[in-house]
Amino acid sequence: MKTIQLLNEKNHFLEKFYSLNEKQLVQLTSSQYENIEYFYNQREDILNIIKYIDAEIVRAHNDEVAMNMIASPQDQEIARECLRVKNIFVNRIIEQDIQIISLIERLKTNIINELKTVRHARRTMAGYKL
Repeated sequence: MKTIQLLNEKNHFLEKFYSLNEKQLVQLTSSQYENIEYFYNQREDILNIIKYIDAEIVRAHNDEVAMNMIASPQDQEIARECLRVKNIFVNRIIEQDIQIISLIERLKTNIINELKTVRHARRTMAGYKL
């Protein structure tokens, strides 16, 4: 069934997304922020592929229903397993995203604090000028 093939393909890209997040988490944890834009672009590309696959799943399912195709018990079990794996990846990705957002927020807060310190130091230095 084409639907099962597409579900497996979607899981493949969810796994790629998960792996991409893992690599970026390691970099962010090590305070390496220089590739963040590239990371976001890659994520966006993968999300677009997944969005396309989702549309294809709907189309394939509708075609299978229109042709009165009945999934065998084996195909139903495979589809359930694909959905179970998808849910595992989605939950893990959500956990990763929370960690990524936290790390980026921490960096943002540190930058804001540094800017405040620099501004305060400039004001103090301006007071000493003759």
